[in-house]
Amino acid sequence: MVNFIWAFMAIVGILYAMVNGTMDDVNKALFESADQAVKISIGLISIMVFWLGIMKVAEHAGILRILAKILRPAVLKIFPDIPKDHPAIGYILSNFTANIFGLGNAATPMGIKAMEEMKKLSGTDEASRSMITFLALNTSSLTLIPTTVIAIRMQYDSAQPTEIVVTTIIATMISSASALIIDRFYYYKQTRRK
Repeated sequence: MVNFIWAFMAIVGILYAMVNGTMDDVNKALFESADQAVKISIGLISIMVFWLGIMKVAEHAGILRILAKILRPAVLKIFPDIPKDHPAIGYILSNFTANIFGLGNAATPMGIKAMEEMKKLSGTDEASRSMITFLALNTSSLTLIPTTVIAIRMQYDSAQPTEIVVTTIIATMISSASALIIDRFYYYKQTRRK
């Protein structure tokens, strides 16, 4: 559906530019944006490689295991439908840990695996309670170090690229708490109807 929306917007924009006679501006913006996208991507690759390396060091040092151990009791309470030793719990913990360090690209494969495991557990194509909760928390994702945003700010020569850290922590704590509260509200509201 989103692909159709983007295609529709692009077609309308091009048709409007043709009617207005501003097709040269559209072509110029297209090529400048493509050039800028490549430069940003190359800059982000170096930052992502650095932080993924830090994550690897943290993994070998046992820091991620300690963090997962700290988060495990909370995750088990948030996802009571999932057995304690089920692989989905491990993927959820890995996803949350990657998101905490602002590594959304590294978190995505773990999130997909967690959803696959929860789908196997539910045995149906309909989203389970745990899947909905995970999606809400993953979307709001608590972040302590917004590495991607810092990298983009560095790419654009920000005077203080890390000044966003405190704001990010506060905003993501509020968004994660809100996601969990709203998820529980609608869950309990639905169970009362039954």
